[in-house]
Amino acid sequence: MTMTEPAFPVRIIRGIPVVITPPEIDITNATRLRAALLRAAAARPGTDLVVDMTRTRFCDSAGLHALIGAHKRAQAEGRQVRLAVTGTQVRRILALTALDRLIPVCASLDQALTHP
Repeated sequence: MTMTEPAFPVRIIRGIPVVITPPEIDITNATRLRAALLRAAAARPGTDLVVDMTRTRFCDSAGLHALIGAHKRAQAEGRQVRLAVTGTQVRRILALTALDRLIPVCASLDQALTHP
C-alpha cells in the first residue's frame, strides 16, 4: 500500500459512496474507518452508504462500534448504511452481536448497491 492510497478508500460506485475496508479492522485502524465513513457520508449527502467488507476477514468491537456510529448518523439523516460481507467470521460476529438485524448485510457489493 502506498501512502497516497488510504487504508479505507471511498469510491463513488453507481452514484453511491462506498467505503472499502481492509482485511482486518481493529482498535489500530477503527478511527480511520470512522473518518472514511464520515468522508463517504459527506461525499453524497442524502444518499445511502455502502461498506464493502468483502475483503475483510476480521472485525473487532472497535470496528463494530464505528459501523454502529455510521448507522445512527445515517438513520438520523434519513439514509441507510448497508454492508457487503462475504467472510464467514465477519458474518458470524455481526450475527452474534445482532448487528445484522440493525444494519442490512448483503452477500456481495453488487447486492448492497442494488438493495432497496
